[in-house]
Amino acid sequence: MKTKKTVFKGIGTALITPLKNGEIDYKALESLIEMQITSGVHALIIGGTTGEAATLTNSERYSLFEFTKEKCQGRIKLVFGTGTNDTRAAIRHTKKAEEIGCDGVLLVTPYYNKGTEEGVYRHYMSILESADLPAILYNVPSRTGVNLGLNLLARLAEHENVAGIKEAADSADRLVSLSAFGSSLPLYAGNDSQIYTSLCLGGFGAISVVSNILPRESCDIVKYYSDGDIKKSLASQLRLLPFINSLFLETNPAPIKYAMSKLGLCSSELRLPLYEVRASTKATLSGELEKLV
Repeated sequence: MKTKKTVFKGIGTALITPLKNGEIDYKALESLIEMQITSGVHALIIGGTTGEAATLTNSERYSLFEFTKEKCQGRIKLVFGTGTNDTRAAIRHTKKAEEIGCDGVLLVTPYYNKGTEEGVYRHYMSILESADLPAILYNVPSRTGVNLGLNLLARLAEHENVAGIKEAADSADRLVSLSAFGSSLPLYAGNDSQIYTSLCLGGFGAISVVSNILPRESCDIVKYYSDGDIKKSLASQLRLLPFINSLFLETNPAPIKYAMSKLGLCSSELRLPLYEVRASTKATLSGELEKLV
């Protein structure tokens, strides 16, 4: 097997897509990009779940890619979300991402269709063969209804363009099993509550929601661990944990957008069927956020 391409190590922010009056708020987006870069985040993930990719038109998705590429000017690694449940559409998105220029793509497990293991394998292989880009697989069964089995992952990991897995199945046992793949399938925590855990298992970092609003604090977990200060890394994870838990009281990205609106970073606007968080969630988010900022 050839040496795998590494997309990034550390914290990759699954960036929200700020909205205003139903359209993408590019002014707010530019400010968010600058905040992430100056805070030391290692990568930006554009057009993922947190970016509400499911309700973006193709034109909006590609515009996001182009805008982010232009504003970043090579200062940070860029990962574009190109996965869908339609293999042909995912191929088109991936080719466009390659044309625009990025460091890698994020490929969510094909949802709703619930393909067979062979179907999902061929779905991924078709995308991987369509462009010469490192790809991070994204396993999030709570949303997709499909869990990437270890045997299937072993087959996919053989492809030179598979550069990791974002794991969001919320299972410690699963993380341990995935860690056994080692460098053939770099592990990224897909749940902010498991950043420290994944690092302990040899993981490369995390694709994070909480870093939208607390980028430096999220990076601290990785920095302290990399520096060998394990206790301080764990303490940083535990300090953020109550706020992280509050971010998932309702469907992401509704809570993180509300929290960011409280700090004046963007509006809390979402696209249906997502909707603003309940009053009780707002109270919890506000209370936990006040402890950290």
